[in-house]
Amino acid sequence: MGQSRYLSNAFLSSALLECFAKGYSRKNFKQDALAGITVGIIAIPLAMALAIASGVPPQYGLYTAIIAGVLIPLTGGSRYSVSGPTAAFVVILYPVAQEFGLSGLLIASLLAGVMLVCMAQARLGRLIEYIPESVTLGFTSGIAVVIATLQIKDFLGLHIEEMPSSYIDKIELLANSLPSISAPDALVGGITLLVLIIWPRLKLSVPGHLPAVLVGVGIALIINAYGGDIDTIGSRFTYMLDDGSSGQGVPPVLPEFTLPWLQPGPDGVPIDWNMERILSLLPAAFSIAMLGAIESLLCAVVLDGMTRTRHHSNGELLGQGLGNLITPWFGGITATAALARSTANLKAGAKSPIASIIHGLVVLASLLLLTPALSYIPMATMAALLLMVAWNMSEAHKVIELLKRAPQGDILVLLACFSLTVIVDMVVAISVGVVLASLLFMRDIALMTKVNEITQNRKHVPVALPQKWGVYKLNGPLFFAAAERAFDALEDECSSKSCLILYMDAVPIIDAGGLSALTNFIEDKLEQGVQLIIADLQFQPLKTLARAQLQPIAGRLEFTSTLAEAVVLAGEVNPTAIKMTSDRENTTCA
Repeated sequence: MGQSRYLSNAFLSSALLECFAKGYSRKNFKQDALAGITVGIIAIPLAMALAIASGVPPQYGLYTAIIAGVLIPLTGGSRYSVSGPTAAFVVILYPVAQEFGLSGLLIASLLAGVMLVCMAQARLGRLIEYIPESVTLGFTSGIAVVIATLQIKDFLGLHIEEMPSSYIDKIELLANSLPSISAPDALVGGITLLVLIIWPRLKLSVPGHLPAVLVGVGIALIINAYGGDIDTIGSRFTYMLDDGSSGQGVPPVLPEFTLPWLQPGPDGVPIDWNMERILSLLPAAFSIAMLGAIESLLCAVVLDGMTRTRHHSNGELLGQGLGNLITPWFGGITATAALARSTANLKAGAKSPIASIIHGLVVLASLLLLTPALSYIPMATMAALLLMVAWNMSEAHKVIELLKRAPQGDILVLLACFSLTVIVDMVVAISVGVVLASLLFMRDIALMTKVNEITQNRKHVPVALPQKWGVYKLNGPLFFAAAERAFDALEDECSSKSCLILYMDAVPIIDAGGLSALTNFIEDKLEQGVQLIIADLQFQPLKTLARAQLQPIAGRLEFTSTLAEAVVLAGEVNPTAIKMTSDRENTTCA
């Protein structure tokens, strides 16, 4: 099976099958096992923190990391990607959880899974190629700001019951709540964040998330032992088991099959779902699908660059879609490829998707064996983890570099996407960003389309033409944004000519707008009695004019395959000299 077929079709388990086809050894498995254990340790606190940030108890993040973390690499198209809950979804999931509870999150994830599978079957895996970097940086940095803002409450231990939906209102509420800051919580959060910042500089093989969490837990235990009141997972969350027993923190049970629409709403009571409510979730589901596609494909592209391999884009979309279709039936929320965990997976020595599958099994083991210990993790520590995630997600160095060096149009797109993501909505930001980037790109391309008179240019026109003749070279695409302006300029320049040669070898494409402008120009000139010769059309413009049935008119409108032939038709020249010049030009080009 050729690589091009992999890239253009949606194959199930394409990455895993490719690894096995190339040979998978016991040594590869050992490397995958080590990488999976390493990433699993990183994923445990992050999965819980991201679930909490999304508005649901921490166990649902673990369920997501387990089910999606095993299923997506098993069925997807990226060799090194690690999937699970990610920070990018927080800005979408949190409002859904506030309005519809866990039930709404699960149904929205199901709908997004259907959309992702449809995108894979429609071969939209190369979608990421059409998203400009300025748009990607704009909305990801905007998401990072929103996530960081949401963590201030727990990081500082502020007494806030519920965060408002508007970002401006969030900032105002946080500012007004600063007098209620809890020094112990702020101390735990600050030290955890400090460990996360310093640890990578020590160049140790152990990931920094585990030491940071252990330090945070240790400080919280000491403070609480002396009468402090550090808010922890155990004090914040409770659960009820089927046997009627209750507990604090994370329940030590495996994910169970569940019907998403029977899960609790925001008030703890199941929602009476109807078609109107389901339709109201479609915008959020579409946002989840689009962001999931962009983030998973972007992650795969980055990993390709680091490993000199190629992912199977449609296969990856298929795996992401299946993951989000199945995970909600076991209580998991939305999942996609996580760049930080995927990069850690690669650096830890992963060789195949088996490493990602093992990462999910490590999270499963923690759910069975470590739940009593997980309840001691302070909420301020979880907030510090997400603050670091937000900082890494923002890619501030790339944003600064783009602001310093990029054209003004790209800067405008980045700032627009960033502002709209923070203040309005991510979908609006991406839509406006792509449209704005497209318009600016079309403007730049349109400005490249020019008309130049070359009648006296002996490189192109080796002999003098009769005075009534003019030769004009068109450069650039003749499309709707450029054609009218180009022919208006040509009209101004050739108004005194009665015979024209339009040299079009530098016109790569003519669209419907360009065809309309060209035919109008030709009709006007023919009505004025001007003789026209169109020379050296490229294939696409020639095909377009043929489909438009634009035919030669003897003595009035002619088409030639080269400029030299057009000059011969102009009359009063030496055909032999022109042929020699044409041959010399063709030799030079060859």
